[in-house]
Amino acid sequence: MVKPKYSFLTPEQVDHWMEHGYIVLHGAIKPEYIKLYTADLWVRLGYDPNDKSTWTEDRMHMPWHHSEPASVVAPDAWRAMCDLVGGADRLDPLCTEWKDNLILNLGNESLTEDSCPKDPHDIEGWHVDGDWFRHYLDSPEQALLMIALFSDVRAGGGATWIAPDGIGPIANVLLQHPEGTVSPQYDGGFFWRSVIPQCKEFVELTGKAGDVVLLHPLMLHSASKNWRRDVRLITNPPAILKEPFDFNREDTEEFSLVELKTLKELGRDRVEYQITGRRERIVSPRVGKTDGLLQQEMVRLRKHSEATGKPLDSLRVNKDVETIPW
Repeated sequence: MVKPKYSFLTPEQVDHWMEHGYIVLHGAIKPEYIKLYTADLWVRLGYDPNDKSTWTEDRMHMPWHHSEPASVVAPDAWRAMCDLVGGADRLDPLCTEWKDNLILNLGNESLTEDSCPKDPHDIEGWHVDGDWFRHYLDSPEQALLMIALFSDVRAGGGATWIAPDGIGPIANVLLQHPEGTVSPQYDGGFFWRSVIPQCKEFVELTGKAGDVVLLHPLMLHSASKNWRRDVRLITNPPAILKEPFDFNREDTEEFSLVELKTLKELGRDRVEYQITGRRERIVSPRVGKTDGLLQQEMVRLRKHSEATGKPLDSLRVNKDVETIPW
């Protein structure tokens, strides 16, 4: 395969992507946006940061209140993202902004180091992202998986685990099922975790606030138990393509790095791929729950604003519902 030239990624990063299916960028999020996106965390939650007995939910997908261009929030991550998918012109405008829809993992008092899995094979939550669309090998809805750290994340503190050698088996399943599949919580969905026994390579994605990990969209991953009870904050901003991936491009230099990695995992130079099902969006059950959380957070933020005299800092003042599926 011919490797195209890239505007941001180094040859070493490209090689790491082609070997492992992910890239880590340290300090990619600007500090001012880490501060902005986490400033009202405890007000939004209604928890006391100094009293863990008030932390009634150990894991939560929070709604968003701020939205800024990815190229401003994390310029290097944006450039890497564009290189991986074949250029900014291939990206849907829906994914050009990053929001503060934080994914919280606080753990709970019942967790101990000894009670948590020692072998990554035993982690229960292994999955591929995308519970809001029907999956095909070329699905444009999830062109990359991205993990943006808005807090430090250490081993045992709820870090995301990944299984890089699971990309190939997942890609082969999707290639063999052009009718498409959905996530396992829906009837007839593919049980992504069934691939895990084949995997031997596992990585715990620890890091510092500001780090961003860009991963192949078929990367199996899972949150882990936060037995340390650290405040673990991440977001998963999506990369969405205007058009489906093309694994049969006439000019091989037009293959994106995501396409090249998929083809490598399939052991093919190109694939003539045609879906036999229909592309469809699905309303994730998370959306309704996040809508309810938004209403609760707006009540808390308004009360805090009234009590402190500070302006209400949220773009959701005139928004009644959550409108994004991720």
